[in-house]
Amino acid sequence: MQKIFYKKNTRGVSEHGWLSSRFSFSFADYYNPDRMGFGALRVLNDDKIAADNGFGMHEHKNMEIISIPLEGELIHKDSLGNELVIGPDEVQVMSAGSGVTHSEINPSMDVEGQFLQIWIQTRENDIDPAHGNATFPAGNQLGKFVTLVKPDTVEGEALSIHADAYISRGRFAEGQEGTYDIQIQGNGAFIFIIEGSATIDGQPLETRDALSVSETSTITITPTSPEFTDILIIEVPME
Repeated sequence: MQKIFYKKNTRGVSEHGWLSSRFSFSFADYYNPDRMGFGALRVLNDDKIAADNGFGMHEHKNMEIISIPLEGELIHKDSLGNELVIGPDEVQVMSAGSGVTHSEINPSMDVEGQFLQIWIQTRENDIDPAHGNATFPAGNQLGKFVTLVKPDTVEGEALSIHADAYISRGRFAEGQEGTYDIQIQGNGAFIFIIEGSATIDGQPLETRDALSVSETSTITITPTSPEFTDILIIEVPME
């Protein structure tokens, strides 16, 4: 097993007044040659958007983009004709493919919006762009991992992307040990603690810490927070 620990205060920092971001990997003006991604995972941004602000229309190509709201809401609009509001317990995927423009705006006049932005390298370039969203109630995630995102080649209720990758989320009580089995041989996992604390294969992690794990088939997780620990696992190809 290969492991790399990512302490939360070693992430890249970006402050723009209306937007406060923490970057797990090199992004925008933050460049760290040792943090260029993990396998096919290229971006994990922890974003806070001020009330009545957001990202205006901009373009992406050939990337699988996943948004996971944590607090507040976002209005999503795109060039595919989609316009909707997403909030906590929802997940949005966008296969940018040959090109799509979109905006993400916090519609509240007084509540800050928080969401995780994830980019995964697509399996095939220049596909037709696509959008999807679904609700995954927190109550369904107690004591187990729920698959939020899966490969488009796999059947199931999770949202599909054009990559051999999975995203799973689980909430665990203190001492409620869990395991995660790598679903595609050779994949690795990037484990991100949204809230709480846990020991993962011997490594203690706190809120917003992360651990990358590769060359293994099973990951053992022991939550240590007196409250529930909220864990996100991003499983991706390593080549």
